[in-house]
Amino acid sequence: MNALNTSNPNNYVFESKFLKIHVLGGLKMSKLDSMRVTMSVQKINDTNVLRHSIDLYNDTQVEKFVRRVAERLEIGTSVTRKALQELTKELENYRFVLLDKEAQEGKPVIKQLNASEEKEAIDFLRSGELLKRTNEYIGQSGVIGEVNNRLLMYLIFTSRKTNNPLHCISLGSSGAGKTHLQSKVAELIPEEDKVEITVLSANAFYYFNRTELQNKLILIEDLDGAESVLYPLRELQSKKKITKTVVHKDRQGTTKTIHLTVEGPVSVGGCTTRESIYEDNSNRSFLIYIDESSAQDERIMNYQRMLSAGQVNDHEQLEAVRLLQNTQRVLQPIKVVNPYALSLSLPSSVFKPRRTNAHYLQFIEAITFYKQYQREKQYDKETGEEYIETTIEDIQEANELITEVLLRKSDVLNGACRRFFEDLKAYLENNEQSTFTNAEMRRALRMNPSNQKRYMTQLQQVDLIQKTKGDKRKGFVYEVVNYDDYKQTNQEIQSILQQVIDSIRDK
Repeated sequence: MNALNTSNPNNYVFESKFLKIHVLGGLKMSKLDSMRVTMSVQKINDTNVLRHSIDLYNDTQVEKFVRRVAERLEIGTSVTRKALQELTKELENYRFVLLDKEAQEGKPVIKQLNASEEKEAIDFLRSGELLKRTNEYIGQSGVIGEVNNRLLMYLIFTSRKTNNPLHCISLGSSGAGKTHLQSKVAELIPEEDKVEITVLSANAFYYFNRTELQNKLILIEDLDGAESVLYPLRELQSKKKITKTVVHKDRQGTTKTIHLTVEGPVSVGGCTTRESIYEDNSNRSFLIYIDESSAQDERIMNYQRMLSAGQVNDHEQLEAVRLLQNTQRVLQPIKVVNPYALSLSLPSSVFKPRRTNAHYLQFIEAITFYKQYQREKQYDKETGEEYIETTIEDIQEANELITEVLLRKSDVLNGACRRFFEDLKAYLENNEQSTFTNAEMRRALRMNPSNQKRYMTQLQQVDLIQKTKGDKRKGFVYEVVNYDDYKQTNQEIQSILQQVIDSIRDK
């Protein structure tokens, strides 16, 4: 039995009784309807070599090559033909092996939990104060600070397993830790459930396999590097599938129209410094504003020092990551019914209330979904469909986590301008001042002049600051008109959410 030696991937060796054949450069895997190879053929124990490129599936080329070998090497055509036929069969079989191997390597490795790992994860999901314990483990995994944001993001990423996944965009200035927060929380999601993207071409999304992205978490490191795919991404978020029609020519040259369809649902996470540019995407997402306070700076720098000093328990971090990943693996798709949905309402100050209301309800469902091992399974009397129900506790926990999100969605200022205004008010209160100048605030807050000019314009447009005196030549003096606008909105939102809870409890 003649064997094909493939130990050298760039030089396969095949020996028959009379011929020794080298296949140079290996096999091309892109076109299965041809087998173009470059060969060197020689008789056993002979130095005379014939080299030639040929398509072994082209009978005309093979016959010409057989006659050339027979003539050049002085060997019978039947011997040469038989050797080439056997080589073709060996190469064909080996190519199928390579294709199977390539397909297996392309698939994410899905970890199968053993009995003790599965029991540990389920016991964790059945434990009391689940969200609080989950947040503690997220902290142990290496996420410093961002106590509300990290749990909010984790639950949003968990919603990828539901029929209505949530999405989030992390916002903050350059170097504030947006990508770090997203990547650290994403480490808690199993590798087989996420797709991480740095740069993607405009049509790349349409060439995933039809169900390849179903219930996956798509992570975009920087939205600025993925502007070309934001439209199909929005469609995938809203319609849960995207379709592209392209023209294709078959082997006979006939032109046909084919449809490329990729199905969701998916959960999407991204980071950017430019909130207003991605308004269409942010409308579909929870906006997570990174903590840029001096206290958070100190927490992160202290952690960096501990890491450098070798005082961080790496084993504890890995164990926390392992447990939360396994927790994600044991969560099963199940329908969630919220019997209190009709009693829920949002503050009237929220912008785009229709979409925000949908996000609010979906977030409550995500919490219920995460607590599925604490809920008794029920069955629809007509369809027999299995489902679990939301509790008042789920709504209460959702309200606590989502207050900041609703506050941002009710704010007349964007995140960066709001941060500037709050810092400005704090400076004036600390220094017992009532007025200020642009130059003074630039020095105090170490601001870029162009950014400050933009923020001051916004604040004047919404009547939160006003000019008191001065002129263009000497400069203007300003004062704050309303110090409590943000606090009042916050109190209003908390009051309305609490009233809803109280009303449900009374009923």
